Amino acid sequence: MMASSTPSSIEHTMLAASEQLQVPSNITKFKIGLCQLSVTSEKNQNLACARNSIKAAVECGARLVVLPEMWNCPYSNDYFAKFAEDFENEDASPTFSMLSEAACSHGITIVGGSVPESSDGQLYNTSCVFGPDGKLKAKHRKIHLFDIEIPGDITFKESDFFAAGDNPTIVDTDVGLIGIGICHDIRFPELAALYREKGARIICYPGAFNISTGELLWEVMQRASCL
Repeated sequence: MMASSTPSSIEHTMLAASEQLQVPSNITKFKIGLCQLSVTSEKNQNLACARNSIKAAVECGARLVVLPEMWNCPYSNDYFAKFAEDFENEDASPTFSMLSEAACSHGITIVGGSVPESSDGQLYNTSCVFGPDGKLKAKHRKIHLFDIEIPGDITFKESDFFAAGDNPTIVDTDVGLIGIGICHDIRFPELAALYREKGARIICYPGAFNISTGELLWEVMQRASCL
């Protein structure tokens, strides 16, 4: 399962009905809202956009809502530090607060895509999971940072700005066990295999793949991780 964020996308919410999936008989069927957002350089505008998309997903019956990677911030080193939030200081973390309030007010589970997190002098690409009570249930820091150099096309080294996380994340939610990865984490099937071994029924990979590599890899990596 992926939620993506691309500069050219038009804000909309896609709902995936679990009736279309092969769901074990002991698993309750439910709807998942995948929110695709058009990101701007205005954080408050991005927060409002996400809040509205979550509301739209809930109105369509979603019990689990997933946001994209870096949805509150342009995917650029010019913005990461500026938009980063310290989640230990909730009063100074508008993104954290909005997701918590949305999860609580709608009574749903939210996989909050990812946003830049500031902690102990480091920046992390971090996904927060909130339960229907609005409390933080888990936090996943992107493990496999994306470094790429295609001559004449694109050069980007995520490791120049972010520190890597070092822990897999599996969280027990009201819709079952969920394994969390972020974008490039999908390239490493060992993570998905670990989650499956630990009993995860859903694996979420919020992503913001670039066009140069995304079209070649995204669908293939999804299929490989589901084997």
